[in-house]
Amino acid sequence: MFMFPLSLVPAKITNISADITVNEGSNVTLMCLAIGRPEPNIIWKHRHKFVTEGEYVDMTAITKEQSGSYECISSNDISAPDVKTVKVTVNYAPFISKAGSTGTPVGQKGVLQCEASAVPGADFEWYKEDRRLLNGLNGVKIENQGKQSMLMFLNVSEEDYGNYTCVAMNTMGITNASIILYGKTAYCYC
Repeated sequence: MFMFPLSLVPAKITNISADITVNEGSNVTLMCLAIGRPEPNIIWKHRHKFVTEGEYVDMTAITKEQSGSYECISSNDISAPDVKTVKVTVNYAPFISKAGSTGTPVGQKGVLQCEASAVPGADFEWYKEDRRLLNGLNGVKIENQGKQSMLMFLNVSEEDYGNYTCVAMNTMGITNASIILYGKTAYCYC
């Protein structure tokens, strides 16, 4: 077994912040302590990009873009760097990233889609005017999959046309988008 001379000790991370979940806008400090001889150099990376040098990372008014894994890399050129990771989860209010109006002929199947990014994941509700739509009633079906919600009309009628509201909410907030289901002529190539 190879022995290091007494004066040289490989860099070793001895203490690092635990994984953390915070709300967007919070202040966050991550810590990474290391020992070694010579004194180890500590750098932090996020998504493979350099963040800062030193034992601490201070983030003021953290944003959702700053979520993810932070690598603490401790090195002193005696051996391979010691690397440990801290996962930062940032809770944020929903924002609707996709909501498209659609044209559907009478008698056809119609679908309105709404997509919302949020942490924790968003819950969805659909409204027509001030009336909340319920799954399975009045010929509509609501299907939620992850960050997407679909309002499906099994057989579109004239009364179905109009303005719908997709509401996305979580513990951090609420947002909505207006989506229109409009008529469209069905072409017959008879």
